[in-house]
Formats: sequence, C-alpha cells, structure tokens
Amino acid sequence: SLLLNAAGQARKEKVKLPSCLHGRKPASIPNKKIEDPVSGKVNTSSLATRRQQLSGFHLIPARVTFGVLREGCSSAATVILKNLGVNFSRFWVKPPPPHTGLQVRYTPGPVAAGLQVKLQIEILALANRGEHTGGLEEMSHNIEILTETETLLLPVKANIL
Repeated sequence: SLLLNAAGQARKEKVKLPSCLHGRKPASIPNKKIEDPVSGKVNTSSLATRRQQLSGFHLIPARVTFGVLREGCSSAATVILKNLGVNFSRFWVKPPPPHTGLQVRYTPGPVAAGLQVKLQIEILALANRGEHTGGLEEMSHNIEILTETETLLLPVKANIL
C-alpha cells in the first residue's frame, strides 16, 4: 500500500513515482513526425492505435556523472541507447563543443526494434578558458541525440580539479 511503509506504519510523506511510470521521458523534446514511406513500418491492426506509444529510444543510464577528474586526465563511460519501438529507427548524435572536452563514439546506422547500440562517452578534463582557480570547476553539458521522433538529452557532469 502507498499509505504504509515497509514497517507497517503510516507514511509521513507522499511516495514519488519514477518518471517512467508517468508515461513520459525525463529529458526529451518531441520532433515533428515526418512520414517516410521507406522506413520499414509495421502495419498490423493491433498496432494501428498504439503507434505513438510503441516508438522511440531509451537511454540507460539516463545521465552520466564522471565525478572528480584531474586536469589533463581522461575518462570514459558507456551508455546504452535501446530502441523500444516496433520499427527500426535511426539516430544521430550532435557533436559536443570542443571546450567541453567531450567526445561521443558510436556506430552509425539503423537500430532494429528491441535492439540497442552502445555510445562511448569520453571526456578529457580541461579547465575552461585556461583559467586556474585552484579548486574544483564544474563542467556540465547536455549531449543531444536526434532521433526520428524526438531529441533526447543526455546530461553529463564532471568536476575538474
């Protein structure tokens, strides 16, 4: 029950549901759908009414945090981009600006329904504009992943020492 906690006592605060249960993605911008006659659509009567819910990509994990990095060092993380739709879909990653020190390595091409692609997020820790403040400097950037139906935003954060 949502009214009781694990010990059987009444809850003092409301239970916050994750965004996946709300039916929306936490960091995405919907695109105008352009109908492409060659995109390999599945046309069955059982899927005709659920077309909007059965399309799109999902990022695992939804954000990347590199933690504290020493200036000049590099680090990498892997993010999985999974196609949750019933059709194959294409995607493209907008290259991050050079001053962020970020690079995204991936294999381009269509992703079949239910399959996934690995994105390698690499960072070279650079101090912004050559200023040395002597402490931690926070770097944050949203990597834009453009798909056929939406633009996904992958937040990346790091602290540079």
